Amino acid sequence: MKRIIYVLLSVLAVIVVACNPASTDKNSPQKSIQANLKIEEGFVDANGVLIYYKALGNGQPLLIVHGGPGASHDYFLPYLLPLARTNRLIFIDERGSGRSQKLEDSSAYTVENMVEDVEAVRQILDLKKINLLGHSYGGVLAQAYALKYPENLSHLILCSTFHSTSKMNEVFKKIKAKMAPELLARIEKMEKEGLYGHGKEYEKGRYTAEYMTAAWGEGYFPYLYQNHPDANYDPVANGNMAWDLYRVMWGSNGEFVIDGNLKSVEYTDRLSTIAVPTLITVGDNDECAPSLSEEMHEKITGSQLVIFPKSGHMTFVDQPDLFNKTVNEFLNPSK
Repeated sequence: MKRIIYVLLSVLAVIVVACNPASTDKNSPQKSIQANLKIEEGFVDANGVLIYYKALGNGQPLLIVHGGPGASHDYFLPYLLPLARTNRLIFIDERGSGRSQKLEDSSAYTVENMVEDVEAVRQILDLKKINLLGHSYGGVLAQAYALKYPENLSHLILCSTFHSTSKMNEVFKKIKAKMAPELLARIEKMEKEGLYGHGKEYEKGRYTAEYMTAAWGEGYFPYLYQNHPDANYDPVANGNMAWDLYRVMWGSNGEFVIDGNLKSVEYTDRLSTIAVPTLITVGDNDECAPSLSEEMHEKITGSQLVIFPKSGHMTFVDQPDLFNKTVNEFLNPSK
């Protein structure tokens, strides 16, 4: 039977686990449990593309794929670190992103190719069956992997993501419709004029700072953070990403329409074939609207849906304890 879980702050309690057992002998030294979680990192040669990975922690492998597309694993840290106590975390930078190899032919940046990269990482690191967590675009990649390689998965975790580009584009239309008229007019003017090729030579391959501020700052920010806005968030600094990859996958016409090769993402009719235990999480004010997660939940038999309160797209920043507790209990129910 399908379950939907609404996590309510008012019913949560902080549980403190004492690692030092009580002793009646005041002179005996107290014992403590300490963990030395060493980092392993390197590159996997995945079908001729060098994919960077970073691994740490104890337990079953939890492979984590990031969003963007074109970001890197860095934005997960330090927020997901507590999961390393009971899971072996394997972060990767997808092809063309972060520390992974960039490709001269940008047409090779596709969901399908990145699925094969994930599979190569699994095989070369000898991970056997994996738990797979994807956030935002990474959730799209995780779905594609689950649809092609279900036999290699133990658990699937889809965080703040979408299963249909056409439905995600409808969400973007609603986000724009709720904007202040002045902001909407400013954004649409810049989009009509074209978003690339402006400014100095070194600026021409990316959005202008003005558009980043308007779209990612004024437009997106309420859908990114709610409970704990990142005080260091800077929409212009957020533009430090793989723009060649972003343009071919997302598209060149702005933040509020996906018209790159991600247009091929239409998984609605295939989600019912996913049989692996699946957890779906989303913020109650998420950029990837809860309605998208609710439809995924309806399509994937036996899935669990958790809607985090006072949360935007970055749920693990807004509600880090709730996020990690939810993921850990799903993967390790006996711990």
